Amino acid sequence: MKPIELPQTADFVIVGGGVMGASTAYHLALAGAQNILLLEKESFFGLGATGRCAGGVRYQFGTEVNVRLSIASMGMIERFEEETGQACDYRPCGYLFVLTQPDDVATFTRNVAMQRKLGVPTQWLSGDEVRQRLPMMHFPDALAGTINEKDGLADPNGIVMGYIKRARELGVTAVTDTTVHDITVAGGRVTAVHTNHGTIACEHVINAAGPWAGQIGSMAGVTLPITPIRRQMITTTPLDLPKDFPFVIDFAQSLYFHLEGEGLLTGMSNPNE
Repeated sequence: MKPIELPQTADFVIVGGGVMGASTAYHLALAGAQNILLLEKESFFGLGATGRCAGGVRYQFGTEVNVRLSIASMGMIERFEEETGQACDYRPCGYLFVLTQPDDVATFTRNVAMQRKLGVPTQWLSGDEVRQRLPMMHFPDALAGTINEKDGLADPNGIVMGYIKRARELGVTAVTDTTVHDITVAGGRVTAVHTNHGTIACEHVINAAGPWAGQIGSMAGVTLPITPIRRQMITTTPLDLPKDFPFVIDFAQSLYFHLEGEGLLTGMSNPNE
């Protein structure tokens, strides 16, 4: 294996080669930034949380800043292949949130009003409409639901590799198998990043390490309230489901499922594990 040679200096060091790090590298370069170095500890880009996610992309969020970010992000996903030359398999199947608790109904009522104010046409469903939309599912306790038909699925690996490819074309150095061991801070500013392949003098570090961002932050004396949580996912055998089956989230249970091949991918997390 050819030894990895890192530059001795960089203007920007991005830690983490998942979708956030890859997107950051591309958009920094697109904005005219130079001397950008992207570091990924695994042997391939996108092997962390990005490569293990459920693949959902959506407009529906509960804060205005997230909805505004989603409006920008969904626009990028819709034109992704045109912009990067890489397909991302965007499938607007819709995201359907099933609400079974009165408090959640009240929260989502406010969320939908906020989303519509920002131009996002999320639809409100009654409990009966949820059951009509999902006749093959057992939701007798559904009080209401929301759906946005432009929410859906995309290929996370395709998105990562599209951004990496274009970032490299714009001059970004992107490397794998490189672990950050420490960050030097002097006078309240970052001055160097130390890796298993040497030290890089730098002015800016961008922490895109996902669930491990807390560990990277602590190296620079920054405390981040981020704790990794393991999520469990399974894929079923083939099922008789309609092709327009949406991405469904049972909100109170934090349980989700969507079409994956001829079956369903389903998963949830247990923060008390």
